[in-house]
Amino acid sequence: MNYQETINWMFQQLPMYQLQGASAYKKDLSNTYLWMDHLKNPDKAMPFIHVAGTNGKGSTSHMLASVLQEAGYKVGLYTSPHLKDFRERIRINGKVISEDFVCSFIHENQRFFEANDLSFFEMSVGLALDYFLKEAVDIAIIEVGMGGRLDATNTITPLVSVITNIGLDHTQFLGNTLAVIAQEKAGIIKPNTAVVIGEYTLETKKVFQSVAQEKQAAIYFAADTIAQTLPSDLLGDYQVNNIKTVLQTLAIINQQNKFVVSDTSIKKGLLKVVQNTSLQGRWQQLQSQPKVIADTAHNKNGLELVFNQVQKENFKQLHVVFGVVQDKNLDEILPILPTDAIYYFSKPNNPRGLEAVVLSQKARRYGLFGGVYDSVANAYAAANARADKEDFIYIGGSTFVVAEIL
Repeated sequence: MNYQETINWMFQQLPMYQLQGASAYKKDLSNTYLWMDHLKNPDKAMPFIHVAGTNGKGSTSHMLASVLQEAGYKVGLYTSPHLKDFRERIRINGKVISEDFVCSFIHENQRFFEANDLSFFEMSVGLALDYFLKEAVDIAIIEVGMGGRLDATNTITPLVSVITNIGLDHTQFLGNTLAVIAQEKAGIIKPNTAVVIGEYTLETKKVFQSVAQEKQAAIYFAADTIAQTLPSDLLGDYQVNNIKTVLQTLAIINQQNKFVVSDTSIKKGLLKVVQNTSLQGRWQQLQSQPKVIADTAHNKNGLELVFNQVQKENFKQLHVVFGVVQDKNLDEILPILPTDAIYYFSKPNNPRGLEAVVLSQKARRYGLFGGVYDSVANAYAAANARADKEDFIYIGGSTFVVAEIL
């Protein structure tokens, strides 16, 4: 199979949360351990930083990778989901994995996938770790896919674990209270391994402290220990907490004397995240006059932060190109959206995308009005045609919406 045929096979034959939702989520790590044994345990063969959280884990992972690259290290970076190409999930020093490696890896292991019914995510994690091992990276930054305790990335033993924050997302899998979700995320805390907490509430702090004490893991609350932050090319006020988390994590790495990361590398790395890692979709400006911002925030906490940032912009009229997936709790996110905006409702081009007319009807109950469009591209075109130079266009609601525009 060529690359496109291989990717098609992966998407069609294997369960994947992005496309199928609940059916792709496995509440057991036995397959992952079997898979790692089959690959001769790349999950034990290199230094890792493990990053979980409801929001901010992608930005935090990319910042850490950028800084470590500036420090002169060969850095593997595994994140999810991708925006345009599957290979975006697996990078070394910003360069995506080759098509040839993906094809040969899938071909070599296809019988194992089918015999053991591996999920898309389990397969992808194995691909990433095997690639990083064969390419002899100095360190790998591994982002949790969902949750933590039962996530397929959780067979690794990191130098430090990172939990950015806790919010109510994926409640059908992880639980419907902050404390229960925090318990799932805290599953990445390993015995005698430091953990950095980015943001917390009184409810979640108790959970993290309890698990850390049980595991005899030193715990650091970045918001309390890092007084000042540094500038970054990742824009948006909401990145301040992520930067504090990164700085605390790097302080621990330096204390371990296994890696040396200078202040100069930290400053340069934070200012060159996009250049070093090719991160997209975080308060990304696509044009000016009118100013257009795309952001992948898709849950209550993320959208609250983003629309707080939107309100700080100077504009005459706000236009919002918006679409979501079917399992999104609309009663939770629609009240966040401003009622004085003009909306362009559309369905992401994905089997889980919510029909635009359904989204529009629900939005009307919250005083949100606008047109219904048969594609994200047409919705964006309509917003551009209607907006004046002094206006502001926001694109979001789903990673898939942003991906279609980028």
